[in-house]
Amino acid sequence: MPAQPKQARPEEAVKGRGLTRRRFLLGGVLAGGALLVGWGVQPPRQRLHTAHPLAVGDDAVALNGWIAIGPDGTVSVVVPRSEMGQGVHTALPMLVAEELDLPLDRVRIVQAPIDKIFANLTVLRENLPFHPDDTGSTRQGAQWLMAKLGRELGIMFTGGSTSVKDAWIPMREAGAVARAMLVKAAAEQWRVPVARLRTEDGFVLDASGRRLGYGALAAEAARVGAGIGAGDVRLKEPRDFRLIGKPLARLDSRAKVDGSARFGIDARVPGMLYAAVKTAPMVGVVLTDYERTAASMPGVLKLVQTPGLGDENSGIGAGVAVLATSWWQARQALEALRVTWVGVDTERLSSETVFEGFARALDGESGYVYHESGTQDVAGVALTVSAEYRAPFLAHAAMEPINCTAQVVDGKVRLWASTQVPSVAVDVAARTAGVDRDDVAIEVMLLGGGFGRRLEVDMVAQAVAVAMAADGKPVQLIWTREQDIQNDVYRPAALARFRAHLDAAGNILAWDNKSASGAIGHQYFPRNLGLPGVGPDKTTAEGEYDMQYAIANQRIAHVIVDSKVALGYWRSVGHSHNAFFKEGFLDEVAHAAKRDGVEFRRALLKEHPRALAVLNAAVARAGQPQAGRAHGVALHRSFGSTVAQVAEVSVEGTTIRVHRVVCAIDCGLVVNPNIVAQQVESGVLFGLSAALHGEITIKEGRVEQSNFGDYPVLRMNEAPHVETIIMPSAEHPEGVGEPAVPPIAPAVASAVFKLTGQRLRSLPLRLA
Repeated sequence: MPAQPKQARPEEAVKGRGLTRRRFLLGGVLAGGALLVGWGVQPPRQRLHTAHPLAVGDDAVALNGWIAIGPDGTVSVVVPRSEMGQGVHTALPMLVAEELDLPLDRVRIVQAPIDKIFANLTVLRENLPFHPDDTGSTRQGAQWLMAKLGRELGIMFTGGSTSVKDAWIPMREAGAVARAMLVKAAAEQWRVPVARLRTEDGFVLDASGRRLGYGALAAEAARVGAGIGAGDVRLKEPRDFRLIGKPLARLDSRAKVDGSARFGIDARVPGMLYAAVKTAPMVGVVLTDYERTAASMPGVLKLVQTPGLGDENSGIGAGVAVLATSWWQARQALEALRVTWVGVDTERLSSETVFEGFARALDGESGYVYHESGTQDVAGVALTVSAEYRAPFLAHAAMEPINCTAQVVDGKVRLWASTQVPSVAVDVAARTAGVDRDDVAIEVMLLGGGFGRRLEVDMVAQAVAVAMAADGKPVQLIWTREQDIQNDVYRPAALARFRAHLDAAGNILAWDNKSASGAIGHQYFPRNLGLPGVGPDKTTAEGEYDMQYAIANQRIAHVIVDSKVALGYWRSVGHSHNAFFKEGFLDEVAHAAKRDGVEFRRALLKEHPRALAVLNAAVARAGQPQAGRAHGVALHRSFGSTVAQVAEVSVEGTTIRVHRVVCAIDCGLVVNPNIVAQQVESGVLFGLSAALHGEITIKEGRVEQSNFGDYPVLRMNEAPHVETIIMPSAEHPEGVGEPAVPPIAPAVASAVFKLTGQRLRSLPLRLA
């Protein structure tokens, strides 16, 4: 059971309209009827045992849904999250190995089967629009219910920087329970008290010097396991950790170096055929017909119409695939295929009309208030600063092309897919093939980059549709890079307006921020989950309403403008652009107040000492910039972690060059500092690529970019030296994969202003 909620403070009841509306919405969604209320007070379901016995081989014995032990003592650890370079195939097994007292080199990774105990509960819980400083009973109760809902839905989801955060307790508990079972088995065999035994390096040891390996005890441990009670299991205290906190080598490195690692595109199934697919060339058009002559080209077997997902407001449209004996033959035939598309006024859609729509919405609508305190009608105003910021659509551009391999035979579907949502992939495959969910099997492959693109399952629906026409043979469907860029689900474009009132001393009296964009959730949930996409979407305003700065009078609102452009989750989501908006404007305010940007932030962080420590650590390590360069500073909290970055920048003509980035991060207790540093470096480079180059533009309904020639990513010669500072902490682990992305754009923009006097308020950063 959860800890009892704290009583709401009296002031919580009158905090303002934002909280009142939030309570109303949550009350409607989470407590919609007596049955749901009754369900809500029930204890959560267990996360230790799978609904079906864990499939193990080589005479291994499963001790629970997460752990199986072989006769040689090798321990198979089930990993419930997809490995896309972020290190979960190392960090998550470390949690089990720690509690099991097992060397990490004795671990064998097993990708999780589809089962509700592997659902990601944290991602739903943290998608609620509460301010981080709100610790009241409403938030606690809502998060409690959302975690329970996540367990019931069983969505296996890798994203939101939640992998370690969500697994922190269940995977450690699985290891601790297995350890208790092994100790009890040894105690019964030796006829000694359990208290006399200890574990070390995969063995149970007796005080007399006897020892038994886990492999020799596994079968007996499974037999006596039913007698293990809550009092027999104890999680380690951090002071007793032997593995957690150590910079251990990654378990997946060798396979990625020697080429034995298998990504989705590496799937090879006997008798496999290939498919290439053509999808809508313009936003909003739909397929009406296609010619059949391409079917007579060499190697071509069939033309197959592929299904769309979602509806006209949230969907990815239908297309046509060519099935052939090789992918190149399929691709060549696809080039010759003539398809008829029909749309309504789609040629009028452009990047300019999108931003014009945002401006009209900001002019005419008040928006949903995510956070409000005090009043905007303040006295003693000596100066008012205002500005408008904008960010473009962005593509994901993961290195591994979009692909999926599927086979449909005898009413059964098999998938080989690099996906962030295996349970959703199974669901869409079942719907496409018209079979039961239990008739779909999936092998989750390594992901050659995800960044949110592989939270989508359009490629799964397409591959299954083609496989249904392949007479039982497996089919590998592959997109081209051009299709990937021009048919992505894009990071939303956004427009934000700010106004700050200052007193004569340069202190902020009031802060007003209203932004406009499309809402990812309004498209993602109906398109992929069959759930309604309604109400406020936290991702639209995250990074704006939840800032750590102590400003007494704040109002942060957002206006949703329905998007004809397909939208999707992009690494760090709303934080990716809202941090640029918020930190960029804060720099403007500091300059208007004639204050140093770092000192200005320090004064606003007195109520958040951990954030202040992060800022101080980054600034201290950065020191002074080299001659001809300037330092830009930004601080941002996302996914539970606080990151401060100092970017050392130079400008040559109109070229912005970032030489060095110092990044300090407080992400709670660290499981593996090597992986944290790797993810920080990755986040900085990913964010810098978008800050300097990233832009998807639309003209006459078409995406103008098509490949890395006109949608460039950061090159090696542009990559700065990144130094990572990991703040010591004993708090619960927080997100790591995404928090280093948001601060880099505002940090670079701040340095550019110091060098040139130009205030860059649009992404990507370009000098006139």
